[in-house]
Amino acid sequence: MAKPDILMLTPMRPLVEKTLAQHVTLHRFWDAPDKEKLLSDVGPRITGIVSFVASCPRSLIEKLPKLEIIATSAVGYDGIDVKAAAERGIVVTNTPDVLTDEVADLTLGLLLATVREIPRAEKYLRDGQWPKGPYHLTATLRGRKAGIIGLGRIGKAIAERLEGFGTQISYHGRRKQADVAYPYFPSVAELAKAVDVLIAIMPGGADTKHLIGAAEFEALGPNGIFINVARGSVVDETALIAALKSGKILAAGLDVFENEPNVPAELIALPNTVLLPHVASASVYTRDEMAQLAVDNLLAWLAGKPPLTPVPETPSPR
Repeated sequence: MAKPDILMLTPMRPLVEKTLAQHVTLHRFWDAPDKEKLLSDVGPRITGIVSFVASCPRSLIEKLPKLEIIATSAVGYDGIDVKAAAERGIVVTNTPDVLTDEVADLTLGLLLATVREIPRAEKYLRDGQWPKGPYHLTATLRGRKAGIIGLGRIGKAIAERLEGFGTQISYHGRRKQADVAYPYFPSVAELAKAVDVLIAIMPGGADTKHLIGAAEFEALGPNGIFINVARGSVVDETALIAALKSGKILAAGLDVFENEPNVPAELIALPNTVLLPHVASASVYTRDEMAQLAVDNLLAWLAGKPPLTPVPETPSPR
């Protein structure tokens, strides 16, 4: 019996190819010299897609008439046209939970690096400046109030870690959560006005595009620190740069950007930023856990079972 044909959109962890090769025929889309020819040759046979973070638009989905499942090795899936998938009854899966702790840890690290200017202080030492005088005094996390935009799994894990620092916590989300004791604010601007650390950890996509902009930074104020570990699309990057340049906010720590991997030169030049290349979940351990869950989702489906973690927009019919 022929193995199912699976399209791998991006390079992935070695365990993905090693495990899947025993069960399916993998077609490496990213490595094809002529992608259109590959789709023409094998597209009619493809039953599944597997990928790390990647774009999977309607135009690609429409070229795969037998497609049944799209398994992404990421928690965010805004690059996948889930509406197009849902219309065809195609199940989309992601990898929640397995990266929660890693992202929450990185968020606290990014916050501390931003507040205490850790990268700049290290550079000061490496550049031989310390003998000329001590590094200047920095801001502190002591006495701060943090607002979390998106109190899901990762948001709650961030909140738990912040509690260990004695930080007061509030949140904004699509709705107030009945089982959460933290104060809730119905808008981002109201939350920003009540805190001096604003942390974004909500999903990307059309519903949250530029949710945070000039008004929210104005509300956050000149002592405010903005941390983004969500998606670059949730922030009006132009407004953020203007707020950092003018002193409307104190500093920003960013792991994500609007046009990755391209980061605006203006943002890079600003001294009051800490910028990371989208590494919140990027440890060997966690990326392997994410890859394994993507494989498990795909293999469960191919075995006639429900996938482990379908996204809400495409619930499993099994």
